[in-house]
Amino acid sequence: MMRMTETVKQLVIINVIFYIGSNTIAPAANDLLAIHFPLSNEFAWWQPFTHLFMHAEMPNLMHIFFNMFGLVMFGSALEHFWGWKKFLFFYISCGLGAALIHLGMEYYQFQKVLESAADLQLSSDTIKQIINVPFREGNVYKGELLAENIKPILEPLGKYDLLNEVNFKALFDAAIIADGRAVGASGALYGILVAFAFMFPNAELMMIFIPIPIKAKYFVPVLVLGDLFMGISGNSIFGGGGIAHFAHVGGAVTGLLMMWMWKKNQFNHKRWN
Repeated sequence: MMRMTETVKQLVIINVIFYIGSNTIAPAANDLLAIHFPLSNEFAWWQPFTHLFMHAEMPNLMHIFFNMFGLVMFGSALEHFWGWKKFLFFYISCGLGAALIHLGMEYYQFQKVLESAADLQLSSDTIKQIINVPFREGNVYKGELLAENIKPILEPLGKYDLLNEVNFKALFDAAIIADGRAVGASGALYGILVAFAFMFPNAELMMIFIPIPIKAKYFVPVLVLGDLFMGISGNSIFGGGGIAHFAHVGGAVTGLLMMWMWKKNQFNHKRWN
């Protein structure tokens, strides 16, 4: 096993500090630094970057553990050959690419859902008001709360009495999408995995649940395609939701494009010295 490199070590330390801090002395950071839907009142410009250092809240330890484990295992190999500047640029770029594609897919789903409420002819400002009203009790979304809180918005417009089962469900589903947030270094890690497979295609990898050695050039594409399928189908092999599959795919695609461009343009390694 390759020794942990210095930049990877520092990234792990930063992630652990953020994890401990956000779960102890600064719980507000879980909302402030996670990435929110762009039309949410909780969205801020720094979140596409800061979400890279946030992870699922306690008692969930697996999210940060597997991300940091993957970063050490695969990131150290890349930093060893690239140097810290090129590695860090690649890591952050993949994380930002993951955020961009994740938000893009969420916005597409948001607009698709709202097509069923087109009969209400709501303006963009009105929709933004609606999706930002509180309608949760704990972790449970309540339709009756949404109906109660959007009444003062729609009634003056003469739209409240036009609500029916179809268009209300569309508003409810759109509000759920807008209320979501994403955290984690997984998107950046998927970019790292793609780069590792690009540089070491015949390295043999194993999944915890499938202890059979598989070459990286086969392992990584299957992993990414699995995420793409689960993102499109809305399913997860782990059951339930809460996994930003398109962020994983986004990080992988960003990593692939960067590796392809660097190879095509005969990338000059000296520019990072």
